[in-house]
Amino acid sequence: MSANDTQPTPPTATYDSAFLKACRREPVPHTPVWFMRQAGRSLPEYRKVREGIAMLESCMRPELVTEITLQPVRRHDVDAAIFFSDIVVPLKAIGIDLDIKPGVGPVVEQPVRTRADLARLRDLTPDDVSYVTEAIGLLTRELGSTPLIGFAGAPFTLASYLVEGGPSRTYENAKAMMYGDPELWADLLDRLAEITAAFLKVQIEAGASAVQLFDSWVGSLAPADYRRSVMPASAKVFDAVAGYGVPRIHFGVGTGELLKLMGEAGADVVGVDWRVPLDEAARRVGPGKALQGNLDPTVLFSNPEAIEAKTREVLDAAADLEGHVFNLGHGVMPSTDPDTLTRLVEYVHTRTAR
Repeated sequence: MSANDTQPTPPTATYDSAFLKACRREPVPHTPVWFMRQAGRSLPEYRKVREGIAMLESCMRPELVTEITLQPVRRHDVDAAIFFSDIVVPLKAIGIDLDIKPGVGPVVEQPVRTRADLARLRDLTPDDVSYVTEAIGLLTRELGSTPLIGFAGAPFTLASYLVEGGPSRTYENAKAMMYGDPELWADLLDRLAEITAAFLKVQIEAGASAVQLFDSWVGSLAPADYRRSVMPASAKVFDAVAGYGVPRIHFGVGTGELLKLMGEAGADVVGVDWRVPLDEAARRVGPGKALQGNLDPTVLFSNPEAIEAKTREVLDAAADLEGHVFNLGHGVMPSTDPDTLTRLVEYVHTRTAR
């Protein structure tokens, strides 16, 4: 199914939720809240159900995915669930030899460095990730009126993992390809855009109410390089799912200089990390977009008074936004006290009640 023949998703039980209203820049009963990495390491119940199960394997067990995704909804009363998975799942599904190593992250056995290596990146089909379809079916029945956010890694971040062979602080191999062989780089990102779009389509067709594209590493680029070498692939992903009519969120870390371009790539909602206040982010992004963010995750290790004060700063900066989804400026850190997150949700809901 192409972007041209998709049909907007009809209104569902989640359509009038505060989260989706905020994404559509409509009036909300309160500012909606969810947290990146809310389903995961900060929860003792998560650690218990994941005990002895490798990360990638846990992403392929529908009942386990369902339980983990639901845990923070039950505990924190957040306004949206985020599908429990990993950005490298579609790469694993098409046969790339990789593993998520504890304390390291995704490691690719044979990095993609040559044109011949592109042949290993075949198309992703729904059958490759049937466990995703099954898990989302289970989840949407359990969640009822609470929206489920599907997600994928953006082409640049996936390409960086593939070219580097694992996590990197400098991205020297990826940037060497981008600068030194721009045609190969463009073809790699285009191929990854097709895989990513297919993965998001599976999630939307299974019942996801919104999707988020994580470009975790793109903050390493200058705006001119982003516009020339990355933005076309991200735009291809967003365009491919535009016809479904679900909100599309775009998030990266250290992307203060890229916010306008990330919105132009096709997002309906631009995620902002903690480095740029939301009122300034709105000026950079321009009209017609909702914003998501952006409390510094480390604030949650402070005392309750400091947490409330910093949260008020975020909400005050967001007061005049067209639409605002409260989130952290990055994912929940593993050692965060879950009770602090629960109190934060309650505080935002209470303070912003209309």
